Amino acid sequence: MIKSPTVLIVEDEEVLMRALADGFKAKGYQVLGAYDGEKGLEISLKSLPDMILLDLTMPVMDGVTMLKKMREYPNGRQLKVIVLTNLNVPAKASETAGLGIIDYIVKSDWKLKDIIDRVSTELSLQDANLK
Repeated sequence: MIKSPTVLIVEDEEVLMRALADGFKAKGYQVLGAYDGEKGLEISLKSLPDMILLDLTMPVMDGVTMLKKMREYPNGRQLKVIVLTNLNVPAKASETAGLGIIDYIVKSDWKLKDIIDRVSTELSLQDANLK
């Protein structure tokens, strides 16, 4: 049996979290969620998801701190991350790019379907490279 890909959504906006989770589940993905970076870090290192959608502005631990801490662990260095944020700030995009992210998506510039398609495309490319 082929395991469906797992997406971890680290997002403190409950409505967006639910909408993304529903969209990914409808496409057959397993979905994990965390409402802050501390929980996101814990889940990412324990579950090793195929993709992480990471907000930057969150309570307890922000996304940049989570990303930096995750990259300190051998099994966290290879995890695929797409930043999904309201911060259209070149310095933040630059900082996260230096931490090995796949993409930096500003929420207001993208439709929900396009975000899900972007993740699906990235995971398809990953599968193609494994064959």
